[in-house]
Amino acid sequence: FDTFTADKDTVLLEFYAPWCGHCKQFAPEYEKIAKTLKENDPPIPVAKIDATAATSLASRFDVSGYPTIKILKKGQPVDYDGSRTEDAIVAKVKEVSDPNWTPPPEATLVLTQDNFDEVVNGADIILVEFYAPWCGHCKRLAPEYEKAAQELSKRTPPISLAKVDATAETELAKKFDVTGYPTLKIFRKGKPYDYNGPREKYGIVDYMIEQAGPPSKQIQATKQVQEFLKDGDDVIIIGVFSGETDKKYQLYQEAANGLREDYKFHHTFSNEIANLLKASPGKLVVMQPEKFQSKHEPKMHVWDLKDSTDGSEIKEHVLKHALPLVGHRKPSNEAKRYAKRPLVVVYYTVDFGFDYRVATQFWRGKVLEVAKDFPEYVFAVSDEEDYSSEIKDLGLIESGEDVNVAILDEGGKKYAMEPEEFDSDVLRQFVLAFKKGKLKPIVKSQPVPKNNKGPVKVVVGKTFDTIVMDPKNDVLIEFYAPWCGHCKKLEPVYTELGKKYRNEKNLVIAKMDATANDVTSDRYKVEGFPTIYFAPWDKKNNPIKFEGGDRDLEHLSKFIEEHATKLSRTKEEL
Repeated sequence: FDTFTADKDTVLLEFYAPWCGHCKQFAPEYEKIAKTLKENDPPIPVAKIDATAATSLASRFDVSGYPTIKILKKGQPVDYDGSRTEDAIVAKVKEVSDPNWTPPPEATLVLTQDNFDEVVNGADIILVEFYAPWCGHCKRLAPEYEKAAQELSKRTPPISLAKVDATAETELAKKFDVTGYPTLKIFRKGKPYDYNGPREKYGIVDYMIEQAGPPSKQIQATKQVQEFLKDGDDVIIIGVFSGETDKKYQLYQEAANGLREDYKFHHTFSNEIANLLKASPGKLVVMQPEKFQSKHEPKMHVWDLKDSTDGSEIKEHVLKHALPLVGHRKPSNEAKRYAKRPLVVVYYTVDFGFDYRVATQFWRGKVLEVAKDFPEYVFAVSDEEDYSSEIKDLGLIESGEDVNVAILDEGGKKYAMEPEEFDSDVLRQFVLAFKKGKLKPIVKSQPVPKNNKGPVKVVVGKTFDTIVMDPKNDVLIEFYAPWCGHCKKLEPVYTELGKKYRNEKNLVIAKMDATANDVTSDRYKVEGFPTIYFAPWDKKNNPIKFEGGDRDLEHLSKFIEEHATKLSRTKEEL
């Protein structure tokens, strides 16, 4: 490849996969393009690369789909995003091959200590990426980010995207708590908010357009409020104000910006709605849809906003009343609504549709009787089909009962109620036993290995605490999945690493199949495979994640040497 392209000014490249239908369809068109460009003066070479065979080339050019077309200009790739027709591609190649052609300037702004405040503080909204030049995830994001920047710069008003090299601008990285790469933050008039949106062009564009709009939507008709109550599925938040110039309205908007990711905010200037809510201007109303209301809790929480009210107080009020006494936990809301522990979950056929609402509310009513007496815990009902794998991990799949119960506790601990006919009293006894510390947690675990003397210690659910959390040793732990290609590739390297440090008394190199075992501490988050953490003997609850570097012997050894607290340094001294 390099020999072929080395001395050529412009080359057209297609990365394809033999099995790809789009590529097969495109093949005759690409032949025509090659013929046309061969007859050009001077001729322009056209080439194709099987990306499934030449994998290192495909990754060098960030190929993630097929066919991918690139134009190589003096060795530098130029992305092609146009239509896959002879006319469009030939025109673009000719344009790039012109001796006077220069790449379009980047739409992404480059920020440094010198211009950061000026640019960021002056923008209504701006997205900033903190990156490291060596980071693989950043390199993958770069072309998508730039395309999004180009797209958003054409809007009226334009939305800017910017980037900061966090390895060079260490002060800025420190100021905004940047600990991993890439870290993206939205700034509104200089105030930072976490970016939790997608990482590809269209996703970034849509997300930023949505974020640029106001955080609270105005409601003008009482009918809308009645619909929220009748058909709603989540907390209803409405600020009542006298008009847009109301100082409290400004405060409310600002607070809403900080929570807009997680909650829908509304506001009204209507007297009719104020009367319906029995709330005068300057009040914040937080209430639940009718299906979640009960005699054990107030219908609505009305709070008086003052001119001196702080945004954090508004946030506190919303968070305090965001959940009903017994809500509906489901896959779409568990991360944002039900992350708090301890959480008491009651599983059965939960369906608030017309046909099943009575049965759903019957069992929920029994849970309410208990929940009202334990305000320190969060209670929820969950549909057993939505959570079949969770129920299986709890050992309750074969319980034979219509209703099952579990408590999900801090640190990833789980407790299952012995199957018996469900009633308020049975649930109360279970919650009390938990409160008194009389329950034993359930741990998903493979059998403890009989012989564990290899260079890499095998950890299972039952031995996580004794091996990884052992306060006598530093531990490097790899969480893997048996089906994961990256993990298989890492295995010989990791074994080699184990052999290298085999004689270290207080250092353990370990691995765990995270698909078959519970990680019994929530400080070790496993979001992809392989995930590697270093747990120093004195900081078991603050392990250090291995990020950014290549997973080879050199980088992993360097990671260990950097963080190990008990290495015998004799080798170096000799």
